[in-house]
Amino acid sequence: MENLWAPWRMTYILGEDEAAKSEACIFCVDDDKAGPDKSRLILYVGRLSMVMMNRYPYNNGHLLVAPRSHKAELKDLTAEESADLLDLVRDSIEIMKRIFRPNGFNVGLNLGRVAGAGVEAHMHFHIVPRWSGDTNFMTVFADVRVVPEHLEASFDRLLPHFSALGDRA
Repeated sequence: MENLWAPWRMTYILGEDEAAKSEACIFCVDDDKAGPDKSRLILYVGRLSMVMMNRYPYNNGHLLVAPRSHKAELKDLTAEESADLLDLVRDSIEIMKRIFRPNGFNVGLNLGRVAGAGVEAHMHFHIVPRWSGDTNFMTVFADVRVVPEHLEASFDRLLPHFSALGDRA
């Protein structure tokens, strides 16, 4: 028998996740704290956009890319913010290709609660790496996803590559 190991989910299951309870937006970063933050799973903070890991991933390496400005819809972004955001989505995909070598990606934007937006007030793209066979019997029969690497290990693998982006502005 094999064990599923996802220790970071226990605080969520027990309702002890301070980040989830907080009134503060998970994507908003103060200028004086703008940089990588392992406790918040923030890999990169640029002038206009940022990348963080999803604390409750669909798959190993699931990233969230958001504008720095607290905006809910695409129409609210400036042309510069839109371009920077999409550039960072592209850069994130290229980093993930090098590190995780997936066979493909799901990239999406959930706008509005009924569309699945968990953080409705601050738009963000999901980048989910996919591998052939990553949906197996566990997902089909038990409604369980197997995430094979601890979030902190994935963070440590990704951080040097996001740090190498420097200031893209």
